[in-house]
Amino acid sequence: MTDYRTNDAERGTHTTIIERRGGGGTIILAIVLLAAVVVGAWYLFTVAPAQSAKDKAITGAATSVSHAADKVGDAASGGSSN
Repeated sequence: MTDYRTNDAERGTHTTIIERRGGGGTIILAIVLLAAVVVGAWYLFTVAPAQSAKDKAITGAATSVSHAADKVGDAASGGSSN
């Protein structure tokens, strides 16, 4: 916020004093931004790899079930033809 003050001197000249006052908004914004970066980095390095490992485990299980179903299908088709 900027304040403008004008003082009239005895001779009729004008002096303008400009005072700049900074609020705490910039510091608070910087702290919030830093916290967001820290949380994002934590998520990137801890939660994301865990999710990837879980996805790989689910994919492996689905592949195993698929192979088992193929074996059952092969056994059923082979057994009914005899």
